[in-house]
Amino acid sequence: MQIDTTLAAVVTGGASGLGEATARALAAKGAKVAIFDMNADAGEAVAADIEGVFCKVDVSDEASVDAGFARARAAHGQERVLVNCAGIGTVGKLVKRDRETGAISHHPVDLYRKTIEINLVGTFICMAKAASGMMTLDPVGEHGERGAIVNTASVAAEDGQIGQVAYASSKAAVKGMTLPVARDLMGEGIRVNAILPGIFRTPMLAGLPEKAQAALAEAVPFPKRLGDPAEYASLVCFMVETGYFNGECVRLDGAIRMPPK
Repeated sequence: MQIDTTLAAVVTGGASGLGEATARALAAKGAKVAIFDMNADAGEAVAADIEGVFCKVDVSDEASVDAGFARARAAHGQERVLVNCAGIGTVGKLVKRDRETGAISHHPVDLYRKTIEINLVGTFICMAKAASGMMTLDPVGEHGERGAIVNTASVAAEDGQIGQVAYASSKAAVKGMTLPVARDLMGEGIRVNAILPGIFRTPMLAGLPEKAQAALAEAVPFPKRLGDPAEYASLVCFMVETGYFNGECVRLDGAIRMPPK
């Protein structure tokens, strides 16, 4: 699928990090981009910079997602591309013992539910709404393509570390639904892929001390650095533009395999 001025795209989590880089990369190729995010200040700024549209959206809330797609489509028409980058990172063991008192506690259930609701259910809702809209479009090209969806999982889907029970399970589920959804949509000409990013220089990591960032970079086999969000965005564009890319989950991680902690 060609990325040009005729293409409308939606990027969730597009106000910062991997989502912002993706929104900018798609816009640089000419696409009309709508950004879904909860951070209105950052989202409006990025949208203005790329001549896109910002929609304040809570991806875990169906009504909010519906309103976001309505606004995006009113501005740009029906999207042919959806990139799901919205998500949160949470930390907590299933159970833990206090070293001083010996008291035992478990992972807060509400925090687990929140992680699943945003990372997994949010991805599901946005895919369902986008695919429903894409199915109304006329197919294009020799093989009748209607759209492309790219989801964001994580290397934690395969290498979940201590304290990542919520995050890793949410991302493993994003990975796990990639192939069945690609099969669900194969008769409609809609492709679905997922990227499993490793350690990237995003706002979340940028807040760490330089020493901690250097240690993370050193753990990467090659190249020994943090990933650049522009590299993630480049892979998204490749997945969108390459018609034979479908049903795949691709690690983008400098060959890192995460240790237990």
